[in-house]
Amino acid sequence: MTSRSAPRLPLWSKLLYTAFVAVLVPHYWQAYGPTNFLYFCDIALLLTCVAMWRESAVLASACAVGILLPQCLWMVDFLGTSVGLPITGMTGYMFQDAIPLFARFLSFFHFWLPLVLIWLVLRLGYDQRGLWVWWALGWGAMLVSYLFLPLPPAPTSNPGLPVNVNYVFGINDKAPQTWMQPHLFFGLMLTALPLMIWVPTHHVLKRFVVPARHVAWRWQRGMR
Repeated sequence: MTSRSAPRLPLWSKLLYTAFVAVLVPHYWQAYGPTNFLYFCDIALLLTCVAMWRESAVLASACAVGILLPQCLWMVDFLGTSVGLPITGMTGYMFQDAIPLFARFLSFFHFWLPLVLIWLVLRLGYDQRGLWVWWALGWGAMLVSYLFLPLPPAPTSNPGLPVNVNYVFGINDKAPQTWMQPHLFFGLMLTALPLMIWVPTHHVLKRFVVPARHVAWRWQRGMR
């Protein structure tokens, strides 16, 4: 349980993070629509805000399991692209002058959010239940994306419309994959993400981060 007399996260960090989310959410809602918040990175962004205020190791751990690996790839690609050596090209849009600077500033959360999550799990400890929390959230978001959201590409009349959210229709946002039946590809993604990203990240965090129960025990006794 969290010790009310000894907050583990400074108030300024909670206020600063919340202020950013309060700016991003209405902007994204207007620019891209509510379905944009089904992306794993956006789910983690919002859930991390709750985790910070509740000082919840479970929620922080869930977000870390879900996005640390892909967002670290985003970080590496951004740094590579900034010096003319892109890794995947996924961050090329961050250097396009046609995209407003403010929009790119908001999107930069992909770079610093994994750093915040690492700080949180180090501060709060790693809770192994986070894997199962994220697994449920991730599969739920993928199911909604597959059943109700549009296939790529985005219509020319609304280029910002989220399509192929969480890559449930293929790895290319310009067209759905055609090398297997859509249901089979969706099933493959449901299997591949846990096996290749979530579970490995879980094992790394379990191996190198102090368990949440031990961290809570130290804080309850005034230890740091």
